[in-house]
Amino acid sequence: MSRPPNTKLRMAGMLILVAILFGGVFGYGAVRSYFIAKFLAGFGNQTQTVATIQAGTTSWQPAISSVGSIVAVNGADLSSEVAGIVDSIHFESGADVPAGALLVTLRANNDPAVLAQLQATATLDQITYDRDRKQFQADAISQAQVDTDRANLASAQAQVQAQQALMAEKQIRAPFAGRLGIRQVDPGQYLAVGTAIVTLQQLNPLFVDFYLPQQALSKLNVGQEVEVSVDAFPGQSFAAKISAINAVVDSTTRTIQVRATLPNDDLRLRPGMFATVSIGIGGPQNLVTLPATAIAYNPYGDTVFVVTPSKDATTGKADLIARQQFVTLGDTRGDQVAILSGVNPGDQVVTAGQLKLRNNAVVTVNNDVQPPNNPNPSLPNE
Repeated sequence: MSRPPNTKLRMAGMLILVAILFGGVFGYGAVRSYFIAKFLAGFGNQTQTVATIQAGTTSWQPAISSVGSIVAVNGADLSSEVAGIVDSIHFESGADVPAGALLVTLRANNDPAVLAQLQATATLDQITYDRDRKQFQADAISQAQVDTDRANLASAQAQVQAQQALMAEKQIRAPFAGRLGIRQVDPGQYLAVGTAIVTLQQLNPLFVDFYLPQQALSKLNVGQEVEVSVDAFPGQSFAAKISAINAVVDSTTRTIQVRATLPNDDLRLRPGMFATVSIGIGGPQNLVTLPATAIAYNPYGDTVFVVTPSKDATTGKADLIARQQFVTLGDTRGDQVAILSGVNPGDQVVTAGQLKLRNNAVVTVNNDVQPPNNPNPSLPNE
Protein backbone atom coordinates (compact mmCIF):
# COMPACT_ATOMS: atom_id res chain seq x y z
CA MET A 1 0.00 0.00 0.00
CA SER A 2 1.60 3.29 -1.08
CA ARG A 3 1.73 6.40 1.11
CA PRO A 4 -0.21 9.48 0.08
CA PRO A 5 1.84 12.05 -1.89
CA ASN A 6 1.45 14.74 0.81
CA THR A 7 3.04 12.45 3.43
CA LYS A 8 6.15 12.00 1.28
CA LEU A 9 6.41 15.74 0.80
CA ARG A 10 6.19 16.38 4.52
CA MET A 11 8.91 13.79 5.18
CA ALA A 12 11.21 15.34 2.60
CA GLY A 13 10.62 18.81 3.98
CA MET A 14 11.41 17.64 7.50
CA LEU A 15 14.68 16.04 6.38
CA ILE A 16 15.70 19.21 4.57
CA LEU A 17 14.88 21.29 7.67
CA VAL A 18 16.97 19.02 9.92
CA ALA A 19 19.87 19.19 7.46
CA ILE A 20 19.71 22.98 7.42
CA LEU A 21 19.55 23.11 11.22
CA PHE A 22 22.60 20.86 11.73
CA GLY A 23 24.48 22.67 8.98
CA GLY A 24 23.82 25.99 10.69
CA VAL A 25 25.00 24.71 14.07
CA PHE A 26 28.23 23.21 12.79
CA GLY A 27 28.84 26.12 10.48
CA TYR A 28 28.44 28.60 13.33
CA GLY A 29 30.92 26.63 15.43
CA ALA A 30 33.47 26.57 12.64
CA VAL A 31 33.13 30.29 11.96
CA ARG A 32 33.39 31.12 15.67
CA SER A 33 36.54 29.01 16.10
CA TYR A 34 38.07 30.74 13.07
CA PHE A 35 37.47 34.23 14.42
CA ILE A 36 38.60 33.30 17.95
CA ALA A 37 41.85 31.88 16.58
CA LYS A 38 42.33 34.97 14.46
CA PHE A 39 41.70 37.23 17.46
CA LEU A 40 44.12 35.32 19.68
CA ALA A 41 46.77 35.35 16.97
CA GLY A 42 46.40 39.08 16.65
CA PHE A 43 46.42 39.51 20.43
CA GLY A 44 49.58 37.45 20.78
CA ASN A 45 51.37 39.69 18.31
CA GLN A 46 50.50 42.86 20.19
CA THR A 47 53.36 44.87 21.62
CA GLN A 48 53.40 44.68 25.42
CA THR A 49 54.68 47.48 27.64
CA VAL A 50 57.11 46.41 30.37
CA ALA A 51 59.59 47.91 32.80
CA THR A 52 63.19 46.70 32.76
CA ILE A 53 66.38 47.03 34.72
CA GLN A 54 69.98 46.54 33.65
CA ALA A 55 71.46 43.68 35.65
CA GLY A 56 74.59 44.59 37.53
CA THR A 57 76.85 43.15 40.22
CA THR A 58 76.83 44.33 43.81
CA SER A 59 78.81 43.39 46.88
CA TRP A 60 76.89 40.66 48.70
CA GLN A 61 77.71 39.47 52.20
CA PRO A 62 76.55 35.84 52.63
CA ALA A 63 74.52 35.56 55.79
CA ILE A 64 72.36 33.21 57.80
CA SER A 65 69.04 34.67 58.93
CA SER A 66 66.66 33.60 61.64
CA VAL A 67 64.10 34.93 64.08
CA GLY A 68 64.21 34.81 67.84
CA SER A 69 63.30 36.53 71.08
CA ILE A 70 65.04 38.98 73.36
CA VAL A 71 65.34 37.73 76.94
CA ALA A 72 66.82 39.24 80.08
CA VAL A 73 70.11 38.03 81.47
CA ASN A 74 68.30 38.00 84.82
CA GLY A 75 64.52 38.23 84.91
CA ALA A 76 61.90 37.02 87.35
CA ASP A 77 58.30 37.50 88.41
CA LEU A 78 58.71 38.11 92.13
CA SER A 79 56.35 36.43 94.58
CA SER A 80 56.09 35.62 98.29
CA GLU A 81 57.30 32.36 99.82
CA VAL A 82 54.71 32.58 102.60
CA ALA A 83 51.08 33.61 102.72
CA GLY A 84 50.09 36.85 104.41
CA ILE A 85 48.53 40.32 104.25
CA VAL A 86 50.41 43.08 102.41
CA ASP A 87 51.41 45.56 105.11
CA SER A 88 53.42 48.06 103.05
CA ILE A 89 54.82 48.53 99.54
CA HIS A 90 58.23 50.16 99.20
CA PHE A 91 58.61 50.63 95.42
CA GLU A 92 57.15 52.51 92.46
CA SER A 93 56.17 50.79 89.24
CA GLY A 94 58.91 51.08 86.60
CA ALA A 95 61.62 52.05 89.08
CA ASP A 96 65.23 50.89 88.93
CA VAL A 97 66.26 49.14 92.14
CA PRO A 98 69.56 47.74 93.45
CA ALA A 99 70.03 44.18 94.58
CA GLY A 100 68.58 43.59 98.05
CA ALA A 101 66.16 46.53 97.93
CA LEU A 102 63.07 46.03 100.14
CA LEU A 103 59.96 45.86 97.95
CA VAL A 104 57.04 44.52 100.01
CA THR A 105 56.49 43.80 103.70
CA LEU A 106 53.81 41.38 104.88
CA ARG A 107 51.98 41.85 108.16
CA ALA A 108 54.10 40.51 111.02
CA ASN A 109 51.19 39.50 113.32
CA ASN A 110 52.67 37.82 116.46
CA ASP A 111 56.02 36.98 114.86
CA PRO A 112 58.03 39.50 116.99
CA ALA A 113 56.49 38.15 120.18
CA VAL A 114 57.31 34.57 119.23
CA LEU A 115 60.87 35.63 118.40
CA ALA A 116 61.24 37.38 121.74
CA GLN A 117 60.01 34.27 123.56
CA LEU A 118 62.46 32.03 121.71
CA GLN A 119 65.32 34.46 122.32
CA ALA A 120 64.52 34.48 126.03
CA THR A 121 64.57 30.69 126.12
CA ALA A 122 67.91 30.68 124.25
CA THR A 123 69.33 33.23 126.71
CA LEU A 124 68.26 31.10 129.68
CA ASP A 125 69.76 27.98 128.10
CA GLN A 126 73.01 29.90 127.56
CA ILE A 127 73.13 30.91 131.22
CA THR A 128 72.36 27.38 132.35
CA TYR A 129 75.03 25.91 130.11
CA ASP A 130 77.70 28.39 131.32
CA ARG A 131 76.86 27.75 135.01
CA ASP A 132 76.81 23.96 134.66
CA ARG A 133 80.11 24.00 132.80
CA LYS A 134 81.76 25.80 135.72
CA GLN A 135 80.20 23.34 138.17
CA PHE A 136 81.47 20.45 136.10
CA GLN A 137 84.99 21.86 136.36
CA ALA A 138 84.51 21.77 140.13
CA ASP A 139 83.26 18.18 139.91
CA ALA A 140 79.83 19.28 141.16
CA ILE A 141 77.80 17.81 138.29
CA SER A 142 78.22 15.07 135.70
CA GLN A 143 79.34 15.31 132.08
CA ALA A 144 75.88 14.11 131.01
CA GLN A 145 74.27 17.23 132.51
CA VAL A 146 76.67 19.50 130.62
CA ASP A 147 75.95 17.65 127.38
CA THR A 148 72.21 18.04 127.95
CA ASP A 149 72.63 21.78 128.57
CA ARG A 150 74.68 22.13 125.37
CA ALA A 151 71.99 20.34 123.33
CA ASN A 152 69.22 22.48 124.85
CA LEU A 153 71.14 25.65 123.98
CA ALA A 154 71.72 24.54 120.40
CA SER A 155 68.03 23.68 119.99
CA ALA A 156 66.93 27.06 121.35
CA GLN A 157 69.33 28.95 119.10
CA ALA A 158 68.09 26.97 116.09
CA GLN A 159 64.48 27.89 116.91
CA VAL A 160 65.48 31.56 117.06
CA GLN A 161 67.11 31.30 113.63
CA ALA A 162 64.04 29.54 112.20
CA GLN A 163 61.75 32.31 113.47
CA GLN A 164 64.07 34.99 112.09
CA ALA A 165 64.04 33.22 108.70
CA LEU A 166 60.23 33.10 108.77
CA MET A 167 60.08 36.82 109.49
CA ALA A 168 62.61 37.52 106.73
CA GLU A 169 60.38 35.68 104.24
CA LYS A 170 57.71 38.29 104.94
CA GLN A 171 60.05 40.94 103.55
CA ILE A 172 60.30 40.53 99.77
CA ARG A 173 63.53 41.97 98.42
CA ALA A 174 65.03 42.38 94.94
CA PRO A 175 67.27 39.37 94.23
CA PHE A 176 69.31 41.38 91.70
CA ALA A 177 69.56 44.90 90.33
CA GLY A 178 67.16 45.76 87.54
CA ARG A 179 64.00 47.57 86.48
CA LEU A 180 60.65 46.80 88.05
CA GLY A 181 57.48 46.39 86.08
CA ILE A 182 53.95 47.34 87.10
CA ARG A 183 52.97 46.20 90.60
CA GLN A 184 50.21 43.61 90.81
CA VAL A 185 49.30 43.93 94.53
CA ASP A 186 47.91 46.56 96.88
CA PRO A 187 48.25 47.20 100.63
CA GLY A 188 45.84 45.08 102.66
CA GLN A 189 45.61 42.40 99.98
CA TYR A 190 45.94 38.77 101.02
CA LEU A 191 48.78 37.05 99.19
CA ALA A 192 48.75 33.31 98.68
CA VAL A 193 52.08 31.56 98.25
CA GLY A 194 53.42 32.18 94.73
CA THR A 195 51.18 35.16 93.92
CA ALA A 196 52.99 37.45 91.46
CA ILE A 197 53.90 40.82 92.98
CA VAL A 198 55.96 42.52 90.27
CA THR A 199 58.37 41.58 87.51
CA LEU A 200 62.05 42.48 87.78
CA GLN A 201 64.22 42.52 84.66
CA GLN A 202 67.89 43.27 84.17
CA LEU A 203 67.91 45.32 80.95
CA ASN A 204 71.60 45.68 80.20
CA PRO A 205 72.91 43.55 78.67
CA LEU A 206 70.23 41.33 77.10
CA PHE A 207 70.23 37.92 75.44
CA VAL A 208 68.88 37.09 71.99
CA ASP A 209 67.82 33.44 71.68
CA PHE A 210 67.22 31.96 68.23
CA TYR A 211 67.38 28.66 66.37
CA LEU A 212 69.34 27.70 63.25
CA PRO A 213 69.29 24.52 61.14
CA GLN A 214 71.93 21.97 62.03
CA GLN A 215 73.67 22.56 58.68
CA ALA A 216 74.75 25.99 59.97
CA LEU A 217 76.62 24.56 62.96
CA SER A 218 79.96 24.42 61.15
CA LYS A 219 79.68 28.15 60.37
CA LEU A 220 79.04 29.30 63.95
CA ASN A 221 81.57 30.36 66.56
CA VAL A 222 81.38 31.94 69.99
CA GLY A 223 82.18 35.64 69.61
CA GLN A 224 80.81 35.84 66.06
CA GLU A 225 79.08 39.12 65.15
CA VAL A 226 75.28 39.11 64.93
CA GLU A 227 73.08 41.86 63.52
CA VAL A 228 69.75 42.22 65.33
CA SER A 229 66.69 44.19 64.24
CA VAL A 230 63.30 44.62 65.92
CA ASP A 231 59.94 45.84 64.66
CA ALA A 232 59.85 48.60 67.29
CA PHE A 233 62.78 50.40 65.58
CA PRO A 234 62.44 49.80 61.82
CA GLY A 235 65.48 50.54 59.72
CA GLN A 236 67.85 50.21 62.69
CA SER A 237 70.13 47.35 63.61
CA PHE A 238 71.83 46.45 66.87
CA ALA A 239 75.19 44.68 67.18
CA ALA A 240 75.44 41.53 69.27
CA LYS A 241 77.89 38.63 69.65
CA ILE A 242 77.28 34.93 69.97
CA SER A 243 77.90 33.98 73.60
CA ALA A 244 76.72 30.36 73.68
CA ILE A 245 75.77 27.52 71.33
CA ASN A 246 73.64 24.73 72.71
CA ALA A 247 75.36 21.41 73.30
CA VAL A 248 72.58 19.38 71.66
CA VAL A 249 70.58 19.54 68.43
CA ASP A 250 66.82 19.28 68.81
CA SER A 251 65.97 15.79 67.58
CA THR A 252 62.47 16.88 66.50
CA THR A 253 63.24 19.98 64.44
CA ARG A 254 66.95 19.30 63.77
CA THR A 255 67.75 22.85 64.82
CA ILE A 256 70.23 24.15 67.37
CA GLN A 257 69.66 26.95 69.84
CA VAL A 258 72.07 29.89 69.75
CA ARG A 259 72.33 32.73 72.27
CA ALA A 260 73.86 36.13 71.54
CA THR A 261 74.65 38.87 74.05
CA LEU A 262 73.19 42.25 73.10
CA PRO A 263 74.38 45.50 74.73
CA ASN A 264 71.47 47.77 75.68
CA ASP A 265 73.15 50.85 77.08
CA ASP A 266 70.28 53.18 76.13
CA LEU A 267 67.70 50.70 77.54
CA ARG A 268 65.51 50.95 74.44
CA LEU A 269 65.10 47.21 74.02
CA ARG A 270 62.91 45.05 76.24
CA PRO A 271 62.79 41.34 77.06
CA GLY A 272 60.12 39.53 75.10
CA MET A 273 60.63 41.49 71.87
CA PHE A 274 60.51 39.61 68.58
CA ALA A 275 63.88 39.90 66.85
CA THR A 276 65.29 39.18 63.40
CA VAL A 277 68.94 38.15 63.39
CA SER A 278 71.50 37.96 60.60
CA ILE A 279 74.92 36.34 60.90
CA GLY A 280 77.53 37.13 58.26
CA ILE A 281 79.51 34.13 57.05
CA GLY A 282 82.54 34.20 54.79
CA GLY A 283 83.76 37.17 52.80
CA PRO A 284 81.72 39.52 50.58
CA GLN A 285 81.01 38.35 47.01
CA ASN A 286 80.13 40.22 43.82
CA LEU A 287 76.83 38.79 42.61
CA VAL A 288 74.22 39.78 40.05
CA THR A 289 71.14 41.05 41.88
CA LEU A 290 67.59 41.68 40.65
CA PRO A 291 64.39 42.95 42.25
CA ALA A 292 62.26 40.11 43.58
CA THR A 293 59.45 41.21 41.22
CA ALA A 294 61.57 40.15 38.22
CA ILE A 295 61.46 36.48 39.22
CA ALA A 296 58.68 34.15 38.09
CA TYR A 297 58.57 31.29 40.59
CA ASN A 298 57.37 28.03 39.02
CA PRO A 299 57.35 24.39 40.10
CA TYR A 300 59.48 23.47 37.11
CA GLY A 301 62.03 26.23 37.69
CA ASP A 302 62.45 29.95 38.31
CA THR A 303 62.56 32.17 35.24
CA VAL A 304 63.06 35.76 34.12
CA PHE A 305 62.41 37.59 30.85
CA VAL A 306 65.48 39.11 29.20
CA VAL A 307 64.87 41.82 26.59
CA THR A 308 67.08 41.75 23.49
CA PRO A 309 66.84 43.63 20.16
CA SER A 310 65.78 41.57 17.14
CA LYS A 311 65.39 42.50 13.45
CA ASP A 312 62.32 41.27 11.56
CA ALA A 313 63.47 39.32 8.48
CA THR A 314 60.50 40.42 6.35
CA THR A 315 60.03 44.07 7.31
CA GLY A 316 63.58 44.84 8.42
CA LYS A 317 62.16 46.57 11.48
CA ALA A 318 64.11 46.30 14.73
CA ASP A 319 61.98 45.15 17.66
CA LEU A 320 62.62 44.38 21.30
CA ILE A 321 61.98 40.72 22.06
CA ALA A 322 61.43 39.26 25.55
CA ARG A 323 62.93 35.81 25.88
CA GLN A 324 62.25 33.60 28.89
CA GLN A 325 65.19 31.86 30.53
CA PHE A 326 65.81 29.85 33.66
CA VAL A 327 67.83 31.24 36.57
CA THR A 328 69.42 29.82 39.72
CA LEU A 329 68.62 31.91 42.77
CA GLY A 330 70.72 32.63 45.82
CA ASP A 331 69.81 34.39 49.04
CA THR A 332 67.45 37.31 49.41
CA ARG A 333 68.28 40.71 50.90
CA GLY A 334 65.47 43.18 51.35
CA ASP A 335 63.84 43.66 47.92
CA GLN A 336 66.75 42.01 46.11
CA VAL A 337 67.49 38.43 45.07
CA ALA A 338 70.97 37.15 44.25
CA ILE A 339 71.23 35.43 40.84
CA LEU A 340 73.82 32.65 40.74
CA SER A 341 73.36 31.78 37.05
CA GLY A 342 71.11 32.59 34.11
CA VAL A 343 71.61 36.36 33.95
CA ASN A 344 74.78 38.22 33.00
CA PRO A 345 75.79 41.76 33.99
CA GLY A 346 74.38 44.19 31.45
CA ASP A 347 71.30 42.11 30.54
CA GLN A 348 68.02 44.00 30.33
CA VAL A 349 65.63 42.10 32.60
CA VAL A 350 61.89 42.68 32.82
CA THR A 351 60.88 43.80 36.31
CA ALA A 352 57.19 44.60 35.75
CA GLY A 353 54.60 43.45 33.22
CA GLN A 354 55.98 39.94 32.69
CA LEU A 355 52.69 38.28 33.60
CA LYS A 356 51.29 39.21 30.17
CA LEU A 357 54.37 38.02 28.27
CA ARG A 358 55.09 34.84 26.38
CA ASN A 359 58.40 33.69 25.00
CA ASN A 360 59.66 35.86 22.09
CA ALA A 361 56.96 38.47 22.68
CA VAL A 362 57.48 41.94 21.19
CA VAL A 363 57.77 44.56 23.94
CA THR A 364 58.23 48.26 24.45
CA VAL A 365 60.02 49.62 27.51
CA ASN A 366 58.59 52.21 29.88
CA ASN A 367 60.67 52.73 33.02
CA ASP A 368 58.73 55.66 34.47
CA VAL A 369 57.66 53.43 37.38
CA GLN A 370 60.07 50.88 38.83
CA PRO A 371 59.41 48.25 41.51
CA PRO A 372 61.38 48.55 44.79
CA ASN A 373 65.00 47.41 44.67
CA ASN A 374 66.33 48.32 48.12
CA PRO A 375 68.63 45.92 49.98
CA ASN A 376 67.54 47.46 53.30
CA PRO A 377 63.92 48.54 52.96
CA SER A 378 62.07 50.34 55.71
CA LEU A 379 58.41 50.67 56.52
CA PRO A 380 56.50 53.57 54.87
CA ASN A 381 56.47 56.92 56.68
CA GLU A 382 59.45 55.92 58.78
